[in-house]
Amino acid sequence: MDVDDLDPDPYAQFDQWLAIVVEAGLHEPTAMVLATAGTDNRPVGRFVLLRGHDTRGFVFFTNYESRKGRQLAENPYASLTFPWHALQRQVIIIGRIEKVTDAESDAYFATRDREHQLSAWASDQSAEIPDRAWLEHRFGEYDARFAEGPVPRPHYWGGYRLVPDSIELWHQGPHRLHDRFRYTRVGDAWRLARISP
Repeated sequence: MDVDDLDPDPYAQFDQWLAIVVEAGLHEPTAMVLATAGTDNRPVGRFVLLRGHDTRGFVFFTNYESRKGRQLAENPYASLTFPWHALQRQVIIIGRIEKVTDAESDAYFATRDREHQLSAWASDQSAEIPDRAWLEHRFGEYDARFAEGPVPRPHYWGGYRLVPDSIELWHQGPHRLHDRFRYTRVGDAWRLARISP
C-alpha cells in the first residue's frame, strides 16, 4: 500500500475502509474505542458506537453526566480507535470534541428502540448503585411513566462530534513493516504522509 493508493480526502478514504469492514460482516463494525482524559490527566478508554460521520466529524451519543461526559467537559479533546483486527487494519482519529445540536440529539434519540430510550432515563451512568434490582426498578418506573406516549430525550443525554485534526490509517505488513499513513489538517486542507511503523 502506498500514498497513491489512498484518497486525498480522509473522509472518503474512511468511507472506503468502513464499507470493506461492513461487507466483511465484522461484528459491530462501527465500534470504536473513545479515549478521554479530564483535568487529572488520567486517560480512560471505552467502546462506543459511531452513529454518524461526514466532513464535520464523527458522532457518538452518551450521557453527558457520565465519566466520559465529565472528562469531555473538562478537556474537550479525545481520540477514536477503530480496531478492525480481522482485516489487519486500524484507524485512529484525534481531535476536538463538540456537542451536536439538540435537534440532532432529538432526531437520533427518536430512532432508538423504546427499551434503549428507557435505559437512558434509568441509568445514572457511571454512578454507584446498590444492586441490579435497583436499576431494574428504575427502568420499570420510567416504563410506567412514559407508558402513554413517546419517550422524550433526557436533557443530560445527547451527542458529541469529534472534529478531527489527525486521521491515521494502519495496515498490517509482513515482518512488522506495517503501512501507516497520517492525514493532518492544515487550515481547511489535509496533508497526507506515510509514517514509520
